[in-house]
Amino acid sequence: MSFAAGYGKTNVDLLFENMPRLPLEGEEIFTDRFSLCLGGGVPGTMVTLGRLGVECKTVTELSEDMFSSFALSEFRKAGVEPINVYNGERIAVNITAGAITKNDRTFWSYGNPDKIVDSEKIYNSLKGAKAVAMHEDYPEVYRRLKQEGTVVILDTGFIEGMSLESYKGMMEIADYYLPNRKEATILTGESDPKKAVLKLSEYLDTAIMKLDKDGCLIYKDGKYTLVKSIDEFVHVDSTGAGDAFFAGFMYGIMKDEPVERCVLFGNITGGKCVTAVGCTTAYFNEAELLNMAEKYKDNIIENY
Repeated sequence: MSFAAGYGKTNVDLLFENMPRLPLEGEEIFTDRFSLCLGGGVPGTMVTLGRLGVECKTVTELSEDMFSSFALSEFRKAGVEPINVYNGERIAVNITAGAITKNDRTFWSYGNPDKIVDSEKIYNSLKGAKAVAMHEDYPEVYRRLKQEGTVVILDTGFIEGMSLESYKGMMEIADYYLPNRKEATILTGESDPKKAVLKLSEYLDTAIMKLDKDGCLIYKDGKYTLVKSIDEFVHVDSTGAGDAFFAGFMYGIMKDEPVERCVLFGNITGGKCVTAVGCTTAYFNEAELLNMAEKYKDNIIENY
């Protein structure tokens, strides 16, 4: 078990930056700043993790279009092996065009509606991984992997109508769950972070809650630990921060680090991500990550 893996849709972002304003219907507005990059989700997490020197496999959906070709190139640059499980005829990747002004941003997105990936194909592609990023649609896959010794980690984005009832089954399978403050508050009904992680600990041996700029709270063995965020990072764009945190956390799991160090790695990779526009634009290599972790080792506050 030497590699990390995960299944998820690939996202490609076309970002029109520094727009003077959003165009009205029928108008065309130009900017001199544009970037094309991989978006968030599990494939983005695998790219950040691959850049840290971890062997990764991303199980995803690609086709013959130019956006899939771009994604394939980015995966390979990061040392990530893509496993394609799509055999349809549409453009397989999700595509988002974003117009970013000084004060706000607006997005237009395309998503392939095909649902033709079977769970057995995903299981066979993930089998043998040391750590796997979970996907909500395939709980039986992760239950099997966990029984085989794989560490399974759940990270969900905010979904309208999410509830503890709909998520507790996945949490009971997961070794770790990485909700942010908003998600944990909704799931537990507790606005106090300590009460929220205590509620989550009913389903998880180690409960974790990301607190945005305030760091990350851990509850394990009856004790709270706060891992503070990294002050030196200057915020530019929050897009992809959760996926980057996930990559840093998985790096720690792959290196058999204690959970507090895994979270510190996540704070570092997530914090670095927000210093540039785009989900996978700003990142560290392994040596840089370890140097930062040594510099900020006192950010781990036990018995909080």
